[in-house]
Amino acid sequence: MTALADCETTANCQPVALSDVPVLDQDDFAGHLADELHGNASGLSALFGVPESKHSVRLYAVTNHQTTGQLHVIATDVGEKYPSLTPSIPQAHWFEREIAEQWGVVPVGHPWLKPIRSHHSYVRGRDAWGRSPDDEILPCVQPAGTDYFKVTGDEAHEVAVGPVHAGVIEPGHFRFQCHGENVFSLEIELGFQHRGIEQALIGGPDKRSLHHMETLAGDTTVGHGTAYCQLLEGLAGVEAPLRAQAIRCVAMEYERLANHTGDLGALATDVGFLPTSSFCGRLRGDWLNATALICGNRFGRSLARPGGSRWDIDDAMAEELVKRTQAAFRDVTGAVELLWSTTTVMARFEGCGEVPRDVADDLGLVGMAGRACGIDRDARRDFPFGIYRFAQVPVGVWHTGDVFARAYVRWLEIQRSVPFILDQLQALPRGDVQRDIGLLQPDALTVSITEGWRGEICHVAITDSESRFAHYKIVDPSFHNWIGLAMALRNQEISDFPVNNKSFNLSYCGHDL
Repeated sequence: MTALADCETTANCQPVALSDVPVLDQDDFAGHLADELHGNASGLSALFGVPESKHSVRLYAVTNHQTTGQLHVIATDVGEKYPSLTPSIPQAHWFEREIAEQWGVVPVGHPWLKPIRSHHSYVRGRDAWGRSPDDEILPCVQPAGTDYFKVTGDEAHEVAVGPVHAGVIEPGHFRFQCHGENVFSLEIELGFQHRGIEQALIGGPDKRSLHHMETLAGDTTVGHGTAYCQLLEGLAGVEAPLRAQAIRCVAMEYERLANHTGDLGALATDVGFLPTSSFCGRLRGDWLNATALICGNRFGRSLARPGGSRWDIDDAMAEELVKRTQAAFRDVTGAVELLWSTTTVMARFEGCGEVPRDVADDLGLVGMAGRACGIDRDARRDFPFGIYRFAQVPVGVWHTGDVFARAYVRWLEIQRSVPFILDQLQALPRGDVQRDIGLLQPDALTVSITEGWRGEICHVAITDSESRFAHYKIVDPSFHNWIGLAMALRNQEISDFPVNNKSFNLSYCGHDL
């Protein structure tokens, strides 16, 4: 067992000197992470590689510790290959596949080593499967030796869905292995529109950096925008005015309300229950319009700015927002409670798509997907940021891990976000909403964590000697949770895929960065 002293301990948005991050040998690095993450005692917020030379990549791991509110950072250097962490640390499985694709480093012993996107930034001119940037790489074409998982036998069959879908959703491929209607395995393939956002951030911050943050997952504009702004403020040693912090957090809760309300309506649609479906489709717009009243944009773009908020809320606007919030919540309550009192809806929700608690722990599910399995984690409480340091939102947790739980946690969060918003609007701190942040700390590493509506958002920035971004890593909650959807479909009827998919409602674009 490695000692706690072998890691650099920091706090949310608190920079550390890059030279203070301990670089362990590979065995100690793996042992330290295994000890910390055993039984989901802490979470793996980020695991990523940074090239040190043509022959060496430095792996950084960021773990979060709920009981102490601390973040731990460690590193190790690897060459062309290293022993995979995944067999002893399942939370690392998706991260290691990404590292293999980005930097050509092979995690030997990884149980299912396949690409997850289409990268073109190989440190040695090729990825772990021998592909180079000069090759025409199609995400739907598997490299040799990495075929899709297949079930064989009498009456076993395969169903492939996507990546092109019949609606306006983004591309993703779902491959089911079935026996009759029963799903044995679902394999999810993403990465059809890798946009190179992380790569584009290197050399920043610049005028486009915040635009990238606000559009990397459009339904989480405020969540990612706030994470970025707090990261810059931490690097500059500046705190945004309290009034701006309150406005940001109010906008984050409106973002949560809009998405949870829309999802509850969509879940009703997927089981053919039109009353809640119709009401929630309209009511989602009420929450979005509240955000637009603050900043002129329904998705919250242009609201959060490094050093504060671009927009203020005056007394008249606050009063109007209170009225709108109370009215919308009253209508949402009526629409959503129809779900719980309708036996046909409950028959479809309960017991459908269960993810057992031990599986959720092993995979490190975050946000409402994790809380629906009984994982009592929420960055607003555990790693408080902004006004959440002074006014907390109670955490909503359920235990059954099924579609009902994922729907019900949304309802719990709606009920708890509304009083928070009303309290903040009626007692906004006085003062300015913006201040200059000045120069960023050079040669430093900073971690910024927020709780988006899907779950934990993690941004990690490494600055160079000129205070520019030498590396920027973004982990959207969907990156943790897509595998949870695959687990939820095991031993389910294939016809239950739509309602399970919506119960997670994960981001394609937030994954493909």
